[in-house]
Amino acid sequence: MAATTTSFQEKVYRLCQEIPQGKVSTYKEMALKLGINSSQAIGQALKRNPYAPSVPCHRVVKSDGRIGGYCGKAQGNIKKKIRMLEKEGIKMEDNRIDLGKYLHSFS
Repeated sequence: MAATTTSFQEKVYRLCQEIPQGKVSTYKEMALKLGINSSQAIGQALKRNPYAPSVPCHRVVKSDGRIGGYCGKAQGNIKKKIRMLEKEGIKMEDNRIDLGKYLHSFS
């Protein structure tokens, strides 16, 4: 990873790369896997992701299946995130992703 990222951000980006195409994770699941209590810290690291889409931060959503942000919270960016997920075969219903169907479990 680049020198402009922190060691924490690098951990987040490496973990994010484990999420396969057609699956999602949540900010909370990533925080738990990294042994921290702050899903917001995950969101802040992903917001600053200089490697998108090779580090697929578009595959990280809220714990209730809602989309969350993408490159910040601008509406155009969120629509782009939705299109990227749909292109990978992830379906939304009532503005949510069915985590029972699409949630990736980290080993």
